[in-house]
Amino acid sequence: MASSTTATANTAPSAASSTTPDMTAQLASEPAAPHKHPYHLVDPSPWPLVGAFAGGALVLGIIMVAHEGTYWMLAIGVAGLLTTMFFWWRDIIRESRTPGLHTPVVRIGLRYGMTLFIASEVMFFVAFFWAYFHFALYPGHVSGAEVAVWPPKGVLTFDPFGLPFLNTMILLLSGCTVTWAHHSLLHGDRQGLITGLGLTIVLGIAFTSFQAVEYAEAPFAFTGGVYPSTFFLATGFHGFHVIVGTTFLIVCFFRALAGQFTPQRHFGFEAAAWYWHFVDVVWLFLFICIYWWGAGQIAEH
Repeated sequence: MASSTTATANTAPSAASSTTPDMTAQLASEPAAPHKHPYHLVDPSPWPLVGAFAGGALVLGIIMVAHEGTYWMLAIGVAGLLTTMFFWWRDIIRESRTPGLHTPVVRIGLRYGMTLFIASEVMFFVAFFWAYFHFALYPGHVSGAEVAVWPPKGVLTFDPFGLPFLNTMILLLSGCTVTWAHHSLLHGDRQGLITGLGLTIVLGIAFTSFQAVEYAEAPFAFTGGVYPSTFFLATGFHGFHVIVGTTFLIVCFFRALAGQFTPQRHFGFEAAAWYWHFVDVVWLFLFICIYWWGAGQIAEH
């Protein structure tokens, strides 16, 4: 690590001159990498191959459910993917706690990776908003529509200031609690970290529960036309992301209980916080664009 740092300083003096005293102290306190470079070469792992076969089984299982009504292949695919995720991420956590493997350069790469992943998720939701606004702004393009109006004639919508508004407040509050947890971690307050994470998890579960109630009381079905289709796809995939984010935070909660995060090394939690804030922002757009701006005749409950 020392030789690579010297080489970098010789070849890029401008980067070295911008290093802050805190960064210099952190680099000096890092354990030496087991190689003559600051990068981490992963050990041979079976999980990429196992995950590929599990993904194939999952897709085949979905096809078999659609055409034959049998679920055994789908169950194998889901079980294989869950097993792959558990053991692969377990190995990554072990690597992060092995001195010299997750060097500062490696951690920067992890940050780039998480940033690009969230950027891809942004584009994923852009597709749903694109479909929604295409028909909302050009309702004449709706196939079979008698009147060019949005929502389509006969479609009753949710009261935006009922359950949707409550869920908005829940997610906004959860963004505050996860920020509190992060602030506590940076200042060495372990109890604040655990409490903030616990509250965020409870709020995430509450959001999912209220969304399930909302779906059960929906005045339209998924197959009821273009409005229900875009509504359930956009809000449903967001709900799935909330479940994933809640699971992410639950893992961080147990890691915090085990004392695996420090003010200097906690990217696993930081990535979860980034993801949770992304989920919050997407919901704000969903609430404003679909529930509020796109509201039509309100259904009575």
